[in-house]
Amino acid sequence: MPASEGMAYFAGGCFWGVEEYFRQVQGVLQVTSGYMGGHTDDPDYRKVCSGETGHAETVRILFDPELVTYKELLSRFFSIHDPTTLDRQGADIGSQYRSAIFYIGDEQLEDAKDLIYILGKRKVFTDPIVTKLEPAGQFFEAEAYHQRYLQRNPLGYCHVNIGKAKKPIDPKFVD
Repeated sequence: MPASEGMAYFAGGCFWGVEEYFRQVQGVLQVTSGYMGGHTDDPDYRKVCSGETGHAETVRILFDPELVTYKELLSRFFSIHDPTTLDRQGADIGSQYRSAIFYIGDEQLEDAKDLIYILGKRKVFTDPIVTKLEPAGQFFEAEAYHQRYLQRNPLGYCHVNIGKAKKPIDPKFVD
């Protein structure tokens, strides 16, 4: 176990694929699916999907900063989802599927702003990035049946290319 762990919170559509992708990245110690960014203190899947709570499907990532940096996780996050679509990823539509980075402290915020600027300057995406940058608030762990969903249901729905987790990051996503 490392002397210190890093933590990151990302929302990039359905959490099943985002969770499974990051679970396979070297240096990631634990990934948990849950909800963040809403205005109630009792979110559950049904309520979040109805749009009544304002929460986003979010993953909490614990990582060893000696093996993988927060900046690398950010680059990977932008490489696996479409940060240019407001409140949607593929066929999943609603604010719970928004692209968001829930940052912890000024350094994570600046890293996220810097990468968004670089990706925009490089024109990596045709449309502008609409990823929301929000301070991390309370994280609510999703129901047990959502944890490791794609490990238990390998043919389950997934908008993320999981295989990219074992490959080097495309250089266009790296600052």
